[in-house]
Amino acid sequence: MPRVLSSEDVEAFRARLCEAAQTLFAERGIEAVTMRELAQALGVSPMTPYRYFKDKDAILAAVRAAAFARFAARLEAAMAQPADPLHRSRNAGQAYVDFALAEPQAYRLMFDLSQPTEGDYPELQGAIVRARRTMTVHVEAMIQAGQLEGDAELIGHLFWSVLHGMLMLQLTGKLAPTIDPAKLRTLASQTLVRGLGIVTP
Repeated sequence: MPRVLSSEDVEAFRARLCEAAQTLFAERGIEAVTMRELAQALGVSPMTPYRYFKDKDAILAAVRAAAFARFAARLEAAMAQPADPLHRSRNAGQAYVDFALAEPQAYRLMFDLSQPTEGDYPELQGAIVRARRTMTVHVEAMIQAGQLEGDAELIGHLFWSVLHGMLMLQLTGKLAPTIDPAKLRTLASQTLVRGLGIVTP
């Protein structure tokens, strides 16, 4: 008679499946993330993963939802530190960089993977909305403090685009060997601050 699984057992195995999916993605790319490969990685029968997730798409949605939630939590914590709005914005930027460099495969699954079915997963949708909010809230604070003028959403996406582009070049090894990624980010930040006319305290 099969053992009755507790909710803790189910969540623990779901977490193992998600971890295995992220590892397979890191090692061999998205094509390697199949239910059969996941079962093999965990040493279970090919049908076992289907007891916990409908299919590969659902597993990837769960992995991405958790990553977006961790990402948002880091940026929210950084912006909660007592400081003027500009420095909170810089704190958020550093938290963004720290997350991407600490969890590069999760970061790439978040932003590099297109899932046409995202709308089918409320948890993923909520995590994406929460993460996207961190891209503009620090800009809104600078506008309210009189340090900046303009469209908060547009400016937030400008910061995001520049930072994401630099990080993807770094993570994929596309930066020239002579380029220091940290110095490049500092130069970009200084250039944006001057170009947008941000009033520094």
